[in-house]
Amino acid sequence: MKWTVEYYSENVQDWVSKMPVGIRAAYAKLTGLLVEFGMDLRLPHSRAMGDGLFELRPKGREGIARIFYCTLVGKRIVVLHGFIKKTEETPRKELEIATRRMKEVKNERQKR
Repeated sequence: MKWTVEYYSENVQDWVSKMPVGIRAAYAKLTGLLVEFGMDLRLPHSRAMGDGLFELRPKGREGIARIFYCTLVGKRIVVLHGFIKKTEETPRKELEIATRRMKEVKNERQKR
């Protein structure tokens, strides 16, 4: 069974669809690899950020994006948040948003 990709919200999905075309193409390729390989996808494509949070690392001629995701039972990947990278380090604010959303998604799913 392959993995499935879903989005935290329509806003996140909309943001992804409006990324620059080169970065969006790289994201599409990486998402395909995620569907195929799931948690086996590693650097340089994906990196564990700790506590179940991961980042996808699409790169295009327009720049670099970081897209945070987590996994849920049933081979489900939830895209939580993303940003276009402008500095060497991941801004704390971006990481906090992704972490908060991951906790929300995991708590919501456990209640069901």
